[in-house]
Amino acid sequence: MTEIDYLPAFPVPHPGELLREEILPAAGLRPAQAAQRLGVSRQALHAVLSGRAGVSADMALRFAALFGNSPMHWLNMQALYDLQRSRERHGDEIKQIERIEA
Repeated sequence: MTEIDYLPAFPVPHPGELLREEILPAAGLRPAQAAQRLGVSRQALHAVLSGRAGVSADMALRFAALFGNSPMHWLNMQALYDLQRSRERHGDEIKQIERIEA
């Protein structure tokens, strides 16, 4: 089994989708309010919420400060999303790479 096989078989949502659909409504925040609290522009937050931008280290620190969790939580969610998208696009090619035993 390769590392690529350890990724979840189910579709992993973009972190922005979780924020938009679950987290912000549960917190009672509209995107404009969240952007203000985060100290970012509405456009910057909207780019994440729409999936056009990923969660950067800076944004992960801001989300963690606002929601009381770890910045690594946000970065790991983004990394898992990115890995799954890459596997979808390049998985067959990557599986053909022969491993070097060091």
